[in-house]
Amino acid sequence: MNLIIVESPAKAKTIKNFLGKDYEVIASKGHIRDLPKSRFGISVDEDNHLVPAYSVAKENAATVKEINALAKKSDTIYIATDEDREGEAIGWHIAHAIKRDPETLPRIVFHEITKTAINNALQNARKIDMDMVNAQQARRILDRVVGYKLSPLLS
Repeated sequence: MNLIIVESPAKAKTIKNFLGKDYEVIASKGHIRDLPKSRFGISVDEDNHLVPAYSVAKENAATVKEINALAKKSDTIYIATDEDREGEAIGWHIAHAIKRDPETLPRIVFHEITKTAINNALQNARKIDMDMVNAQQARRILDRVVGYKLSPLLS
């Protein structure tokens, strides 16, 4: 069996209809890991790099558990999140949440949900684009720094 992980439940259902019994398709429903809500969640390492402390939110725990169960039964796990900075980061977070190396998971992208587009994407898999992931992480860290540290000061 092969597993394809998308963001949208509707997209998952449509794609599953195209691919048949050799594929399982599941939706992450967007972000499944983030910085903690109850604390700052960013530290500074010995090289003065900002290090985010991501965790799976309680509301996403069941989705991660379901993805992980399917992943354990799968020969290949495809990351098929949206092709933008956010989607690339979501795919990277999914890999980490199911304890897989993001570098080893094939990343597929498509711009229309048709059988031809999905099959073409499967034949042209690539790796997760770490430049896009890092750009998203930088944006998320800046959002946290501004929101968590500066907003109270400005208030």
